[in-house]
Amino acid sequence: MKKLTHISSDGRAQMVDVSAKLMSKRKAVAAGKIRVQRQTLDLISKDQIAKGNVFATARIAGIQAAKQTAQLIPLCHTLPLGEVKIDIVTSNQGAEVKCAAQTVAQTGVEMEALVGVTVALLTIYDMCKAVDKKMQIYDVRLIEKTKSAVAVSPCETHRPRAKASQRRVANRATATTNDSRIKRKL
Repeated sequence: MKKLTHISSDGRAQMVDVSAKLMSKRKAVAAGKIRVQRQTLDLISKDQIAKGNVFATARIAGIQAAKQTAQLIPLCHTLPLGEVKIDIVTSNQGAEVKCAAQTVAQTGVEMEALVGVTVALLTIYDMCKAVDKKMQIYDVRLIEKTKSAVAVSPCETHRPRAKASQRRVANRATATTNDSRIKRKL
């Protein structure tokens, strides 16, 4: 068994030091299910749940939750999320929710994906609990975790690389500006 990274040599909980790790593009996808009665699904599809549009609200709640993961899980790192997506697919037994989270960082985004999917499911539960007392949330799990093999510099994460044609136009504009300044000074 691997050593637990969140436990120090003296047994205390600690935040893992990732400062020496290189930045890389990371993605995680989590999924979970909620079992609801067929009548509840009908009410959701007809937008007749008293609290409002269930799936739209669940998507927003899941995205917000993923962005707040470090506030909820004490030893998680605060990550700059590039994208969070919540997808909801219904079936005869209920709905499956998937949350995909992406970042460029020194650590993974699996906790963000898991928190996003869980809060989306809890939101569906909350919005439908008045009409369905038999709902069950189950099978919440991480289904994918990827990391790019190539390290990414912090500058590349914030500034998209210009295409060659864009660089030529920018260089011409700079040369023209510089030439006009020189003429004015003479």
